[in-house]
Amino acid sequence: MAHSTIRRAAQVLAAAVVMVGPISAIMPAAAEKVLRIANMAEPETLDPHKSSTVDASNILRNLFEGLMVLDPSGNVAPGVAESFSISEDGLTYSFRLRSNAKWSNGEPVTAYDFVYSLRRIEDPKTHSQYAEVLYPIKNAQEVNTGKAAPTELGVAASGPGTVEITLKAPTPYFLQLLTHTSALPVNERAVTRFGDEWLKPGNMASNGAYMLGDVKPNSHVRIVKNPNYWDAAKITIDAAVFDPSEDRAGVLKRYRAGEFDVLRDLPNDQLAWLRQNMPQELHIAPYAGVYFYALNTTKPPFNDKRVRLALSMAINREILVEKITAAGELPAYGFVPDGTANYTPRRAPWRTMSQAQRETAAQKLLSEAGYGPNKPLRFELAYNTSENHKRIAIALAAMWKKLNVSVELVNTEWKVHLSNMRIGNFQMGREGWIADYNDAQSYLFLLQTSTRQQNYSRFSNPEYDRLMDEASVTADAGKRAALLEQAEGILLEEMPVIPIYFYVSKNLVSTKVKGWQDNPLDAEYLRNLSLAEQ
Repeated sequence: MAHSTIRRAAQVLAAAVVMVGPISAIMPAAAEKVLRIANMAEPETLDPHKSSTVDASNILRNLFEGLMVLDPSGNVAPGVAESFSISEDGLTYSFRLRSNAKWSNGEPVTAYDFVYSLRRIEDPKTHSQYAEVLYPIKNAQEVNTGKAAPTELGVAASGPGTVEITLKAPTPYFLQLLTHTSALPVNERAVTRFGDEWLKPGNMASNGAYMLGDVKPNSHVRIVKNPNYWDAAKITIDAAVFDPSEDRAGVLKRYRAGEFDVLRDLPNDQLAWLRQNMPQELHIAPYAGVYFYALNTTKPPFNDKRVRLALSMAINREILVEKITAAGELPAYGFVPDGTANYTPRRAPWRTMSQAQRETAAQKLLSEAGYGPNKPLRFELAYNTSENHKRIAIALAAMWKKLNVSVELVNTEWKVHLSNMRIGNFQMGREGWIADYNDAQSYLFLLQTSTRQQNYSRFSNPEYDRLMDEASVTADAGKRAALLEQAEGILLEEMPVIPIYFYVSKNLVSTKVKGWQDNPLDAEYLRNLSLAEQ
């Protein structure tokens, strides 16, 4: 009886296969696992050699992979390079590439790709926003300033599997530099074939865990799993969608409604509620960065350092971080955060004064600069769209009003704000900086004369430049730190930027996202994450 039942069941199943095809065709496909991320800003570009923003980096580190990457804790780890060696004099780095590394179009990733890419970012024709980061490479600055040909850059291929990079001086943090988006490779064939169109889906060839799926301006960037990635078998998230909305309060509501899995920033006025009601999903951690206002030192009123210093002294940073930002940020009386490797940060000498004493001193400085009741100081403060930036700007304007200072707030969306800062179309502008590596130079280089793209203040000081240049070729860690500390001292005396607070990272991460690990650079690689069923 049992055998006849099995036989009849097999006959029915065979007939079904004849009618509808193989058994796999009638079985439901596994649901696509999609991670939905509120990225909080529109990326200005997905060209890693032209990008300079955190929101773009969140996408780029998943599309492209450099010689080195960051592990979940934020430490340097092998990327495309499976191994490397450093010469005894610390000047030559040799990287052996993975033999199974491929581009998303199936082409092998070779040493020539890195030679091409490093030359491309330093080529002045590329107009890179971040070329200065790689200036430790021999002749990089000369190439970028048009004094040497790209072929003279200190990078070479010893066959398709080995990249050799020569430095102008020993640089202990060089491996950290190679984890930055500026050191990511691009596919020469795609770039030369499509020109500016190489950034479009279908044209872009990338070598990271993901490739570009779809881009819709002001809506989303979708990336999908790269089947040719060398470690593709371990990637469990099929796609990720990055939403650019800058409305943090609105995005939070959408997160609570289940539309997002990750929020990359949060409205400060909701932090107390989130701590109380969503503690498992709230991630607040130390973040290697500084929130500051850049002052256009080439135009009145900020071509007068007395004005710059007065406004900095009048800010009550303690009240700001306790009442306005309220996430555990630290008041910034210098430009380099505590905890920076091999460095003792400098702090403003008036830090120990009471707030009343500071305001009195600030009023005196403004008076000396020619401002007072009969000639009040007036200027525009520009910031990009964000409830957080607006609340901070309003709070600071109120503090400055005590000095008879009138501030007009100017709000624009992120791309417009960034463009205005770069071309000098501002008086005072909101900015923030996240370190690219754990070293004071990653902050202080911003104010060098040679940092043309990101020195928004147009600050130029020969002694500052001399100290920074000397530090860049000083191998002794103690002597180098002393040079950098002197440079930061000049910044605090000249005040071309007003440091306001040191960051913490603020993320909301759904409990179904597994593998998320906070780190000082707030850098997450999606290949390390997975999505649990809920």
